[in-house]
Amino acid sequence: MREGMIPAVLGAVVTASGAAFLGSKYKLAATGVLGFGLAHMVLGAIDLFEHR
Repeated sequence: MREGMIPAVLGAVVTASGAAFLGSKYKLAATGVLGFGLAHMVLGAIDLFEHR
């Protein structure tokens, strides 16, 4: 498995779950989870492109 694939996929899952909770009463927490997932996606993508 390529290095960076796990953080990228995990980030996609966390981002999707954060986006699903944006309509709830916990909007601030959902925004934090969304940002955390996006950061994982970016760092995973950097690893994927760096270790080609």
